[in-house]
Parts: sequence; structure tokens; C-alpha cells
Amino acid sequence: MAEKEVKKEKYEVVVVIVNEGHSDKVMDAAREAGARGGTISHARGSGTKDIEKKYGIVITPSKEMLYILVNENIRDNVMAAINKAAGLDTMGQGIIFSLPVDNVSGLKLD
Repeated sequence: MAEKEVKKEKYEVVVVIVNEGHSDKVMDAAREAGARGGTISHARGSGTKDIEKKYGIVITPSKEMLYILVNENIRDNVMAAINKAAGLDTMGQGIIFSLPVDNVSGLKLD
């Protein structure tokens, strides 16, 4: 597909923050829902004992952040699959959100 055609498509970036060691679960779920790949970076979370008490979750400082660019028409399915595999109610304790993407270049589409 030519770059002009790629810009006509609407994309979103799905951002996932999970406890370290759970990124494979996230990517497996995302791929099963139609995503093609993503970027993983290491991060460190911050939190206090008050958050742990209030929400009943343990704050693990070692995190992984995943950035998954998807066509907007599969975003909801990708996010639901990730939530099921690694959401807050799992050991991954994932936080998932999406952001709109205005322009895309450099993608190779089949």
C-alpha cells in the first residue's frame, strides 16, 4: 500500500502498563485479536501504601509498557482481549488505554 493510502486509515495506539514479565501474555492476546505487533519498554511505577490500601492492589515497581498500533476498527477487540489476559484482575495487573493517532508513515501493510 502506498503511503497516501495508509494515511486514509484511522489508527489508535493501545498503551498497556503491566507488571514485569507479563508482556508476552499481552502480545499473545493482542495478536489473537488482530494486532500485528508492538513495542515493549521497561518502566518503573510509583505508588504509595495509601493506594495499596484504598484499591486493594500491591504496587509492583517493575513494569513493562507496550505500545500497539492498531486500526481503529479492531481497537475494542484488542483491548478486551488484553484485559482478559492481563488486566487489573490478573497477576499482570494491567492498565489499558488507547489514544488516537493523527498520522502514520513507515507502515508496511499487506
